[in-house]
Amino acid sequence: MSAADRARALLGRLVRASAFERFLISISALLLSVFIGALIILGAGRMTDCSSAAYTIAVPGKFVTQFVGGSSMFAMGFCYDPFAVYDLLFLGALGDVLSNPLNGQFATTLAETTILMFTGVAVAVALRADIFNIGVQGQLVVGALTTGVVLAYVAPPLADLGVLATVVLLPLGLLLGGVAGGAYAAVPGALKAYADANEVITTIMLNFVATSVALFLVSREKYFKDPESFANQTVPLPDVAMFPDFLFRPRDDVSLLALAFAIAVLVGIWYLLQHTSFGYDLRTSGLQPDAAEYGGVDADRTIVSSITLSGALAGIGGAVYVLMMLGNFQTGVPDYGFDGITVSILAGNNPLGVGFAALLFGVLKSGSVVVQVGSDVPPTLVGVLRGLIILFVAMPEFFRMIGRKFGSFDQPGEPVAADGATGGGSDE
Repeated sequence: MSAADRARALLGRLVRASAFERFLISISALLLSVFIGALIILGAGRMTDCSSAAYTIAVPGKFVTQFVGGSSMFAMGFCYDPFAVYDLLFLGALGDVLSNPLNGQFATTLAETTILMFTGVAVAVALRADIFNIGVQGQLVVGALTTGVVLAYVAPPLADLGVLATVVLLPLGLLLGGVAGGAYAAVPGALKAYADANEVITTIMLNFVATSVALFLVSREKYFKDPESFANQTVPLPDVAMFPDFLFRPRDDVSLLALAFAIAVLVGIWYLLQHTSFGYDLRTSGLQPDAAEYGGVDADRTIVSSITLSGALAGIGGAVYVLMMLGNFQTGVPDYGFDGITVSILAGNNPLGVGFAALLFGVLKSGSVVVQVGSDVPPTLVGVLRGLIILFVAMPEFFRMIGRKFGSFDQPGEPVAADGATGGGSDE
């Protein structure tokens, strides 16, 4: 068997892997990335000058020399301790959960996870329809801007109503974000469906348009800039328009209600894709477009509706970003949309898996800050470690997606489901 045949056989086995096998592959990839990252940390520690070694490799080791006697024949010191670095990277994101489960660092991790759930599922919905929506970042910005601007005018007159104002303003803010994000995403969707424009190019360009227009509008007082602030931002929203804090402190910028809402959205999208006619049309259009159109599915309408739904989810994520973390719209929105692409691939485009992938990504983002603050490890090295973990965990699923799209790996006699998935494995 040639090398090409062996590679094809390996790719076919990966495509047909069950959900449990893919889970084991991801865990193995995570452990391998940690091992390689430890070697990189040690190598960087040898090339760095320090007054005392943070980690030492000795032969015989410390345990032997302590109880048997004598000294080590060989010892090498390193400026960075890989065990301490990974402890801060993974456990640092949780903070001191034993003495204070509701600490600020854990709140930061949950806040990051909440926003990434929306951007991750937004990308997943589009990819299930075979549409690569790279414009999630711009759609999130549009949703956040719309929520911050409109509620700045609507919320103050209702501020004295207390809980009733929250009941009215929160759904309104989420609706505004969803409508704005969906409408903005419908533009590249219509261009793809009716003008055969490449959605990758159009969505990328619309990211820059959204960011530039938002900067223009919130940097001038005659439009939406807060006149009492030097920063480019809208006026602050009253507390009644924000997600309630519940167990966490107000300054922690996280809400368990927002997290619960994000989880409910993931479950709802999963049900929509798996148990409704719209979800069937969307999935079949992505898996077998010719067969779907032959079966009566309107391909153009499915393209527009799927990317519109994707943009609406991203816009709701922008609304949550404003109503949970900021309290207004500010320029310089973090790259949640681009991170959502990685989250979706990590989850295999499964809405339920997006929750776990978003949590892993949230831990890595929050833990990276802890490593930079709590150690002398350079930020660039921390970025390498985080990128290495994401790359190793995502690549098996990425190759599986490529194999499903461009290869035919169905076993002889294997039944094919109505959605085009084989009996040996699916995207679920």
